[in-house]
Amino acid sequence: MEVITGKLLLIFLFIFIIHSIETLAYAVRLSGARVKMIASALALFNVMVIVSRLANMMQQPFTGSLIDTAPPEHALQVVEEQYRILIGASTAGTIAGIIVFPTFIALFSRAIIHLANEKGSIPALIQKGLSIEFFMRGWKHIRLPKRTDIKGLRISDIPVKLFLINTIITAIYTIGVLAALYASLLVPERAATAVMASGLINGIATILLVVFVDPKVSVLADDVVNNRGSYRTLKGVSLMMVSSRLLGTLLAQALFIPGAKYVAWFTKFIV
Repeated sequence: MEVITGKLLLIFLFIFIIHSIETLAYAVRLSGARVKMIASALALFNVMVIVSRLANMMQQPFTGSLIDTAPPEHALQVVEEQYRILIGASTAGTIAGIIVFPTFIALFSRAIIHLANEKGSIPALIQKGLSIEFFMRGWKHIRLPKRTDIKGLRISDIPVKLFLINTIITAIYTIGVLAALYASLLVPERAATAVMASGLINGIATILLVVFVDPKVSVLADDVVNNRGSYRTLKGVSLMMVSSRLLGTLLAQALFIPGAKYVAWFTKFIV
């Protein structure tokens, strides 16, 4: 009864990349505020979002196939263990994003400036980014997070309510697909209905993120650009939001089975 397979490791890599990129999303506004080019920063980040979405699309069929290849007599146990490993991939990806957070801010700030110099040409920017000269310059900006990154940040500057909301949304988003797939094992007679519920779960989580979280951080970034706010405060709040993402991926482990059972219960009202 093999739990860790080559397919599982491949999916682990996809989810790792997805959550690394989504963690670094909080650095985009910091980079844009740093060089006072928010719009260009978001335009460049769209390229990274496409990579993240592509990785997400590629991993979903493989994730579902883990159920198809699980031994019928131990399907629930094996799939639960495998899916918990995949939830762990989201935690690992978030940690990786936090580690490279300061480095990404520095490199992305320079990429934004280069994008302006290239008249908005992404292919030209990619070509420059793959040059040996660019790599040599990039090494100079590599650094790890330090305690000084949040120096001067006051407790009153931390949006506690926003922190908690982002934690819950991240947990829901992390287990959305996995809980729906696992629910198909709990109610095999309504398996298709359970699987299709994943889109609804992730859709609601995305809407909550866009409505309650993104606007708050965007306003802080605009305040920095317009000299109405502090860059240090924006940086501290961004790091707190990244921490809430990490906490959300850990909370996802606790919510996985209850979430799957809720999806299974919910399907009774659809069919």
